[in-house]
Amino acid sequence: MSALDGPLILGLPSKGRLKEQCEAWLAARAITLVQVGDARAYTARLDGVDGVDLRLMSASDIARGLLAGDLHAGVTGEDLLREMTPNLDSLATIEARLGFGFADVVVAVPDGWIDVKSLADLAEVTAEMRRASGNRFRIATKYKQLASRFLSAHGVVDLRIVDSAGATEGAPASGTAEAIVDITTTGDTLRANGLKIIPDGVILKSQACLVSSAGAAWSDQNRAALAALRG
Repeated sequence: MSALDGPLILGLPSKGRLKEQCEAWLAARAITLVQVGDARAYTARLDGVDGVDLRLMSASDIARGLLAGDLHAGVTGEDLLREMTPNLDSLATIEARLGFGFADVVVAVPDGWIDVKSLADLAEVTAEMRRASGNRFRIATKYKQLASRFLSAHGVVDLRIVDSAGATEGAPASGTAEAIVDITTTGDTLRANGLKIIPDGVILKSQACLVSSAGAAWSDQNRAALAALRG
């Protein structure tokens, strides 16, 4: 059997709130996710749509599989896709934004920095720090590519991106960075850590998306299955 004879390979989140929201999204299309084995198993199928090979995966692995062409389609966050590649539109298509899994990628600084009200102000702070001390301003983040591209495009260049392995919001208080780029839904965690979002520092307003891969081998049957999912 050739790749064109095979089913649509679909990646869905394997656990947590995002998996539950995907199940509700499928149910609205009269499609049911049926777990094979116990609730912790990663094997499942879809009832209510034909020609789909379901893979339960992490959101990050779904994003990687879509960009590599290993999956025909999947549900993942736009933030993950755009962090992995600056050329998303040539590698994949956002078929639908699903209305859940919201997360804004933002630039945040200590709340006490009353003179920093814009990215232009932040650029001045970073340049002054370099002039005064010779040190580069540090920004902690897990979104190194998104942060670097966005800040550079807005003239914030005297800086060093610091990889955040833990709780990014705590980096300024711990002294490992002066500011952060992170995701937020309500801003509550940022405020609890004494941080504020720069008003023009919203890099991306992300949510869960149904995405198709440009690199996968597509058949008419695959596209019909995708259309059934898209609704």
